[in-house]
Amino acid sequence: MTEDIAATLAAKFLTAPVVPLIEADDPATAVRIANALQAGGLDVVEVVLRTDAALDCMAAIVQETSGIIVGAGTVLTVEQAKAVADRGAQFVVSPGLVDDVARFCIDKNLPFFAGTMTAGEVQRAYALGLRSVKFFPAKLAGGVPMLKAFSSVFREMKFMPTGGVSADNLGEFLALPSVVACGGSWLTPKDAIVAGDFEQITKLAREAVELARAARP
Repeated sequence: MTEDIAATLAAKFLTAPVVPLIEADDPATAVRIANALQAGGLDVVEVVLRTDAALDCMAAIVQETSGIIVGAGTVLTVEQAKAVADRGAQFVVSPGLVDDVARFCIDKNLPFFAGTMTAGEVQRAYALGLRSVKFFPAKLAGGVPMLKAFSSVFREMKFMPTGGVSADNLGEFLALPSVVACGGSWLTPKDAIVAGDFEQITKLAREAVELARAARP
């Protein structure tokens, strides 16, 4: 993993600062979800480790798609971080901040978005050397007003709010200069996946890209 991944992520976020979450228990389905998102203009995805087949799903997307940056989410331990790195993850996302996971990712030059929701956690992430973190759960942790407060203190820190972000408030989050991107599961609704309605996922992705462009003209 090289520093080019971080630069590529930054470039992607300039045009489409939205990271859809993919939760699947079948690799073929995961690939179809990723392709549907890409067709709608979103080619950075986060495969969450919330099913027994999550690693296989992530690896399938890495191997069977082209032009998609694939990250691993819900990474809780160093062992999981090592496992996703071995299977091709290009960035790592955690719901909280664990120093050992942060150090592993930093040592591997693997972009890492640690979950934070308090000033103390953001400060610890900063002290560890992180300059981009996840803000989770964004809505419950104070939403846009909290991020504005953090941004005035942690001027170098960038945030990826996730949790409670939707089409209704995406523009509000993205209007903040400190927000590098938003993560969300609203782009991959379970009912659409069960029904095999991947066109709906493409439609939601396209709408998110349009909302992002309106927020950041």
